[in-house]
Amino acid sequence: MEATPNYMNLEIRIIDALKTVYDPEIPLNIYDLGLIYEIRVEDDNSVFIKMTLTNPNCPVADVLPNEVKEAVEHVEGIKKVDLQLVFEPEWNKDMMSEAAMLELGLL
Repeated sequence: MEATPNYMNLEIRIIDALKTVYDPEIPLNIYDLGLIYEIRVEDDNSVFIKMTLTNPNCPVADVLPNEVKEAVEHVEGIKKVDLQLVFEPEWNKDMMSEAAMLELGLL
């Protein structure tokens, strides 16, 4: 029988799931774009995610948060996902990972 996944393993699997969700306007995953501000795994294996969009008027503002929630809900061991969409601090390209900047030719 497999042991219950520990917190770090669960967080890594959540990040992996987030990396499968792409912003349709910028061909990069939302995690490397820096759209995820906070991931908090609670003791009961519920997850709180705070995220933003590249622009408050983003055409996928109604769709992308649901895609994020669904991706994380499919991670084995997750009981519940609460997602908060925020626009403060405002997203900017400095929030992207180095890998994302390299891929877009910004480094």
